[in-house]
Amino acid sequence: MTTDLRPLFFMLASTFSLSVNGLVSKLLTDFISVEMLSFLRFSLPAVLLMWLMSLTQWAVPDSKKLWQSLGIRAFCVAAAQLCFLYSLSHLSLMETVVLFSTGPLFIPVLEKLLFHTRIPAMTVMNLTITFLGVVLMAGNAGGFSLRPELIVGVAAGVFNAGSQVSLYRVSKGSMSAFGLNAWCFTLASLMLLPLVLFTHSTDRLAASWQQLTDLQSLLLPSLLLLAVCIVNTQVFRVKAYRLVESGSSLAPLILTNLLFAFLWQVSFFEQTLMWNKVVGISLIVLATLLNTFGPVWLRQRQARLG
Repeated sequence: MTTDLRPLFFMLASTFSLSVNGLVSKLLTDFISVEMLSFLRFSLPAVLLMWLMSLTQWAVPDSKKLWQSLGIRAFCVAAAQLCFLYSLSHLSLMETVVLFSTGPLFIPVLEKLLFHTRIPAMTVMNLTITFLGVVLMAGNAGGFSLRPELIVGVAAGVFNAGSQVSLYRVSKGSMSAFGLNAWCFTLASLMLLPLVLFTHSTDRLAASWQQLTDLQSLLLPSLLLLAVCIVNTQVFRVKAYRLVESGSSLAPLILTNLLFAFLWQVSFFEQTLMWNKVVGISLIVLATLLNTFGPVWLRQRQARLG
């Protein structure tokens, strides 16, 4: 029997693009405000996707239910990226990516709130381990301090879970991956635009525009690379989900983002992590691994005993 490896390759391409996304974003947070960068992270990919969709097959969501699902996903991805970038500007790349990757842990919690499903005991245990990991990461030479960037980093994981729940639902429709993400990113950028206008004066907006259009600056090429990576991340993930019967079958591959992030951390940054941060990160990774592979191990064990 031939095994279809396309979902595997699509998901790996998605997580690699996501890791490059995090690396470039970390570098850009030194030059662009979190609000402006969040807006550009969606508006530029939206323009690129709209252009690609016009070249292939133009499509508009054809039902109120699909518009609602896209609106929920747009809100989740916009909030997740705001939290992610804020945390990224204060923490190391590895710390932020680990906190962001806790998203799958919160999916059962959201399903409990939305659909009144039961939260597995293993999920409760994994959330407890994650909390202990965050507490350890909050420690420093002066003692324990639950810094805002850690809480915001966990919030990014919560909104990431919301975006994953809504993504699996909209990916089963008839619209192409280009169309789904083009409209989702357009809605997300429209949601973020008032925040940019509220936090930026006219002079600051003019200075940002001049900075972006400076031919000697690498900001615009970096933003274009960021846009391509964001498009690749979402399009490849939608393609992967469409080729499988359950989104949970691809969950283990999402963890490869942590491996890529570790490589970027070692290669591009000289930030050293104290022992408590290493232990805290390790606990969160352990909780994520247990959340991914624990149910499979339990099913296999029950099958052998039965």
